[in-house]
Amino acid sequence: MSNTEFTEANLQKSLTDLKDPVFGKPLAESGLLKSVQPGDSGEVTVRIELPVPSYPLQSELTESISATIQKAFPECQSVNVEYSTNIRGKQSGGRLGLKVKNVIAVGAGKGGVGKSTVAASLAYGLKQFGAKVGLVDADVYGPSIPHLVGTNEKPMAQEFQGRDGQTLTRIIPVEADGLKVMSMAFFVEPDQAVIWRGPMLHKAITQFLQDTEWGELDYLIIDMPPGTGDVSLTLSQLLELAGAVVVCTPQQVALLDAVKAVQMFRQVKIPVLGIVENMSGEIFGRGGAKARGEELQIPFLGEIPMNAEIREKSDAGQISHLVTEELASTEPLLKVAEATAIEIARELLENPIKPAMEIL
Repeated sequence: MSNTEFTEANLQKSLTDLKDPVFGKPLAESGLLKSVQPGDSGEVTVRIELPVPSYPLQSELTESISATIQKAFPECQSVNVEYSTNIRGKQSGGRLGLKVKNVIAVGAGKGGVGKSTVAASLAYGLKQFGAKVGLVDADVYGPSIPHLVGTNEKPMAQEFQGRDGQTLTRIIPVEADGLKVMSMAFFVEPDQAVIWRGPMLHKAITQFLQDTEWGELDYLIIDMPPGTGDVSLTLSQLLELAGAVVVCTPQQVALLDAVKAVQMFRQVKIPVLGIVENMSGEIFGRGGAKARGEELQIPFLGEIPMNAEIREKSDAGQISHLVTEELASTEPLLKVAEATAIEIARELLENPIKPAMEIL
């Protein structure tokens, strides 16, 4: 028998310093531990609230909780750990009135590295985990998202009644396999070139965000134009982004441009969530992005293999199938989505959002 009384307060105290295996923070400090309830027959129910849609080490956390309680209280007959999910967010859409917890920019230092494919698969991966997700194709010069997700629908305009009684016209995004999508490709002919300067880009991106009825989202993914142009500056002015994902291929020439993309995001005060190595394998090599990420002190979010499945599903407008079917590329793509969500939650745990001060 334990010398400590078998009570809710003492049980909770026994778990106070236990660190979860993903974020490495004590359960009480991270807010993951919601309650500990002792039962009449010596059983204990522990309720954990996860801040991400997919938590890769749930079984390890369950074992640690059970072992900690039973070591402190040998009379405990069993430990039942119940999990719930409450996706935490930076409330990125606050300035524009968007009900979006986290806005994620997906960028690259150069074209041709599969940035749009990664952006779309990231969106569908997070959705597959149960999150509410939207996708903005901000690559206005080469919008390819509609083709990747397999839709040629046009967004509709709908009137809403504003709080002040005025009638507002809002754009209803297109849905593709349950994903809300907006793209410049919906507004131009397939063979029409978009030749715009900075102010027109700024206006278009603002409309895609502010004038679109996104509803409540956990994540809004923005597929950026390649390079270091005006769109990043526009986004940094409009939103407090949860962060940016940088995509590159393993070879050195692509990594040089990826470094420029990382520095661009840092310069405009957008946190870099990590780097993804796309098209990894025999042709372009592998491991270059991970090594460069270590040099730049940014997380490595995973590698996506170069295989025919990704090309075939992308060409067929079935990119959602890459995360819903059991293919060779499914697990790597889902791991990138999982790692991205974890890095957002980690950033929030390290730097909690301070409540705004109310000035009377």
